[in-house]
Amino acid sequence: MQFGRYYEEFEVGAVYKHWPGKTVTEYDDHLFCLITMNHHPLHLDSHYAEETTDFGKNVVVGNYIYSLLLGMSVPDVSGKAIANLEVESLKHVKPTFHGDTIYGETEVLDKTPSKSKDDRGVVYVETRGYKQDGLIVCTFRRKVMVPKRSYGETRGGEQPGRPVPHE
Repeated sequence: MQFGRYYEEFEVGAVYKHWPGKTVTEYDDHLFCLITMNHHPLHLDSHYAEETTDFGKNVVVGNYIYSLLLGMSVPDVSGKAIANLEVESLKHVKPTFHGDTIYGETEVLDKTPSKSKDDRGVVYVETRGYKQDGLIVCTFRRKVMVPKRSYGETRGGEQPGRPVPHE
């Protein structure tokens, strides 16, 4: 199974549909909020959300959805990355709630060979996250520096650093 892609494998216009999706639980949302010290009651206090918000229930913190989508995209996009260079834009388009299932897909918008090193290039992508009903909830664009095949071959191929079993 392939993990990530070499520069030569990216094609402008290609869309990678990340699989599987992830159902967001209250636990996921609360743990992420607590780890990141985001204690906003919109995410943690169901009574507050019911009584004082337009949604009438807790909203999943947006940065969790972004992080989830970023993680989902790694096997298809940045699994071989040398560096994540930039997040150009991040839009939380619609709210996500406990029990929603998030799916993601990434489109290759552009690719540019490196000007300083001939063994790598920069891939420009947009990731879209959507719920079980297809409603888009989050989009972001980023640039990722990925190796060419020559880079991978000089550093151990598909699974660099993997030990050889012996007795």
